[in-house]
Amino acid sequence: MKIEQIYTGCLAQGAYYIESNGEVAIIDPLRETQQYVDKAKDENAKIKYIFETHFHADFVSGHVDLAKKTGATIVFGPGAETNYEAHIAKDNELFKLGNINIKVLHTPGHTLESSTFLLIDEQGKDYSIFSGDTLFLGDVGRPDLAIKSDLTKEDLAAMLYDSLRTKIMPLANNIIVYPAHGAGSACGKNLSKETFGLLGEQKQSNYALRANMTKEEFVKEVLDGIPPPPQYFAKNAMMNKSGYETFDSVLKKGNIALSPEEFENIANNEHALVLDVRSQGEYAKAHIPNSIFIGLEGGFAPWVGALITDLKQPILIITPDNKEKETVTRLSRVGYDNTLGFLKGGMDAWKAAGKDIESIESMSAEALAKKVTFENLNILDVRKDGEYQSMHLEVNGVKSFPLDFINENMNQIDKNSTYYIHCAGGYRSVIAASILKARGFDNIINIEGGFDALKNTDIKTSHFVCPSTIK
Repeated sequence: MKIEQIYTGCLAQGAYYIESNGEVAIIDPLRETQQYVDKAKDENAKIKYIFETHFHADFVSGHVDLAKKTGATIVFGPGAETNYEAHIAKDNELFKLGNINIKVLHTPGHTLESSTFLLIDEQGKDYSIFSGDTLFLGDVGRPDLAIKSDLTKEDLAAMLYDSLRTKIMPLANNIIVYPAHGAGSACGKNLSKETFGLLGEQKQSNYALRANMTKEEFVKEVLDGIPPPPQYFAKNAMMNKSGYETFDSVLKKGNIALSPEEFENIANNEHALVLDVRSQGEYAKAHIPNSIFIGLEGGFAPWVGALITDLKQPILIITPDNKEKETVTRLSRVGYDNTLGFLKGGMDAWKAAGKDIESIESMSAEALAKKVTFENLNILDVRKDGEYQSMHLEVNGVKSFPLDFINENMNQIDKNSTYYIHCAGGYRSVIAASILKARGFDNIINIEGGFDALKNTDIKTSHFVCPSTIK
């Protein structure tokens, strides 16, 4: 028996490759599936099952493509309805894989069809669970993502309480927990940086598994502090339920080299969004007018999903050298399948063609610290609200303006005013600056180093008291 976790840091997502006696099961595969096909071929094994713990909201799974390539059976838990062929399992149904068995435990709560897969080893002993978003290390899945459900988040939270206590907690302490996500995922609040662990440890440390916890206490605690889900979550869930364009065709369409003239013509004629994924420093120094920055070096896919509201938006990309395929791939992981090509030669080619360029004005943290002592400034803190509440600048004119909600809050600021923007380290503030500039806010100044640098100046900082927060 072999179990391999294939972890993708950008999505904080774990897929799983399980092999026994020449038969393979893949759990929650990524959009690009050739890696699983190649791995099975290298091991002279055949992919038999594709298990989906639920309809994922934070990424587009590769189950449909993988089934077409391999003939493997897609398995969902009870109650799932799909627009493609799949086996909808019964609670406690067993699936034989080589010399082991995988048992379906229906664990609704995160979503209605959510299921945990219990691996039973060659000796017939419970060995591990693949818990999807039902149980994370340190947390449980948010109960507000069910597709077209008449149930409230409180109803689903109550279901999750029952699922954990009737299906998960009775299992032995030495069982290994393999969750779908780790720290950084928006599918929970307090996920651990560890990507697998023992169930017994979770019973001791995970607030949601307290032995004496009432259902009312659980519902209150699991819902407390959950921010609204990113706008792309529901759209990704529907793609996972309904099916999607093949990844190979998406990659072929998007991985096309374009001259500056071709690039400019498509941008104008197709109303394509120009997405620059280089480093924040490179973008700030020189970029194409009206382009948007979301760098590959940060939380690329989740920020694309949060900020680009139309999955069908035509996109043109500007990438570091040899990162074109990676960029198209990472866009497709969150359902952005309409990339139309990349700028061949990058910004050097654009400049050589005599095209217009722009830059973002920057200011050091030290310079801002001096400036606020004798001027009233408009300062936008684009960190998450929780970060702002933990500590923020205590000077006049500071507003909490989270990047997550910049599209909704655009009408709360004035195009005739100058704004000084900071995040924690500089990545998110350049994203925000690029969006604001593209919307006609010309007087934007980015604070280099963000709050991490500002804390080391003479500017006064304060823990949360009564912030001026744009909702």
